[in-house]
Amino acid sequence: MMSSRKHLLQPLLDSYRNIGGINHMDRSNLPSKQAIEQLCNSLLHLLFPGFFSDEAVSAEELPAAAQEIIDQIANQLEAVIAVSLTIRDGEPKSAAEMLSESSAITERLFAGIPTVRALLKTDVEAAFAGDPAARSLEEIVLAYPGLEAIAIQRVAHLLYLEEVPLLPRMMTEWAHSRTGIDIHPGAKIGSHFFIDHGTGVVIGETCVIGNRVKLYHGVTLGARSFQKDEDGAIIKGIKRHPQVEDDVVIYPNGIILGGDTVIGTRSTIGANVFLMTSVPPDTLLVRGEQIQTRLDKKGKKKPRVTVHVHEDELDFMI
Repeated sequence: MMSSRKHLLQPLLDSYRNIGGINHMDRSNLPSKQAIEQLCNSLLHLLFPGFFSDEAVSAEELPAAAQEIIDQIANQLEAVIAVSLTIRDGEPKSAAEMLSESSAITERLFAGIPTVRALLKTDVEAAFAGDPAARSLEEIVLAYPGLEAIAIQRVAHLLYLEEVPLLPRMMTEWAHSRTGIDIHPGAKIGSHFFIDHGTGVVIGETCVIGNRVKLYHGVTLGARSFQKDEDGAIIKGIKRHPQVEDDVVIYPNGIILGGDTVIGTRSTIGANVFLMTSVPPDTLLVRGEQIQTRLDKKGKKKPRVTVHVHEDELDFMI
């Protein structure tokens, strides 16, 4: 016989009453992670017709299929946007006002989808041109995690510009959980953007990335420090992350920090470089000599070996 566990209830209720900040009760509902997952999967269908469907879609069927997915996504979007808007600061609005605003935002988002698709086509082309392992454009769309992360981010960025709370970040975090690539929806990203491999890439909210930029795995475009107000609270909404100009390549595990840091056009940042200052255009920046100590498996110490990093080692492909 299962024993009663009523004695466990009261301590938990006391916790709910006494520990605030992580409760959300007696208020409007919030977007669920399940709803965001469904929305993101639907958006991938919309952005790449025929790639994420269980059945093939013919050119003749495309108008009907596209209309069906538009109606589906529009309903999903209006619902989650309306829910998200309830936590936005400002004067409280009625449910009808929230629904009207969410409908208008949804209309503007769909108006931006053709531009997003045009950018994504350049991203696919950049991946195909930049990776000798790529055999087809179809392989990139279906198998490259970087493209999926970029696709979701580009749509989430439209919602970020609309100042929709929660939803854009939940979308990019859904992509982050699937791909290992963390791109904030606020980041501004130009055309022909390619993330090779991608695992561990972090791109902060106020980062600005130009055209034809290529990042490898482990790259961080982050904040150097956080300014605080007179009360010691972090000041939000200021430029904290780097600017990466056109035609820049950043190799694995490059860490570039700071809102004033600018990586000049056509520069190359080598692997494992840690950088908090700007570099001018056409710069090749690599780490200096590295000192390594080798031991054999029997524990006998071998002579210290100095390894010099040469420019031609930057031409590697994985």
